Amino acid sequence: MILITGATGHFGKAAIDSLLEKGTAAGDIIALVRDESKAAELKEKGIQIKAGDYHDYDSLRKALKGVDKLLLVSSSDLNDRLTQHKNVINAAKENGVTQIAYTSIDIESFTASVIPVVSQIHSDTADYLKKSGIAYTLLNDTLYADLVPMFAGEKVLETGIFFPAGDGKTPFVARAEMAEAAAVVLSTGGHENQEYAITADTAYSFSEIAAIISEITGKDVQYLKPDADTYIAELVKAGVPEGDAGFFAGFGVAIGKGEFDTKRSDLAKLLGRKPQGLKEFLKTIYG
Repeated sequence: MILITGATGHFGKAAIDSLLEKGTAAGDIIALVRDESKAAELKEKGIQIKAGDYHDYDSLRKALKGVDKLLLVSSSDLNDRLTQHKNVINAAKENGVTQIAYTSIDIESFTASVIPVVSQIHSDTADYLKKSGIAYTLLNDTLYADLVPMFAGEKVLETGIFFPAGDGKTPFVARAEMAEAAAVVLSTGGHENQEYAITADTAYSFSEIAAIISEITGKDVQYLKPDADTYIAELVKAGVPEGDAGFFAGFGVAIGKGEFDTKRSDLAKLLGRKPQGLKEFLKTIYG
């Protein structure tokens, strides 16, 4: 029995779809959801639905009964994420879960990162998971290719890309393929106590991304390189809360410093094929 947390989110849904495509029976998959009313699509596929909340240990303990393998999708609720993750791991241990796959992050240094609010939670969770005694698989994910349009902005074809990433490069991967890698780990053997870099073989700068979008659309898309303060000020002026603007800027600065350009990748090995290139992915957005 395989349980997927965050099952109504983009990543969780994609992981379930990949498991089904790879031959896992729907009845052998449990979707952990906070709101069962959002799980109608999963129910129609024959997926078991269990209600649970990362903040509610008792709900997790009940949901994890009879589970063999668990995909722990990192919490998007920034309210004490480490406690949330510990609750899931502890409930899994109490129920005898044999393997936990955790969606961590692939970054040059957890301790030296300019975005410690992001890196530290993954480092702390990985340490706790390793000490739990449960077989673990760390899926160290790069940034989603799906985030590129958000970083580029809604008016990219009119105003260009305005993002403080300098000349830094990122080996972006489509979220669907990251989820597929998770499904491989959950549905095949030999992944216990392993760490995988879920990254592309090729990293791209935003200058190169602007050139790709230009080629796809026939528009002259420029890449502007503001500093972080200028970027934050412009977003605040546009109505974005300052905290959110600072959060986005942090990713740009981290990219600019090469924190995601780790030059390691296990994705093709897991998928059994070369992953989709960034140009091919962006064609699905801007084509």
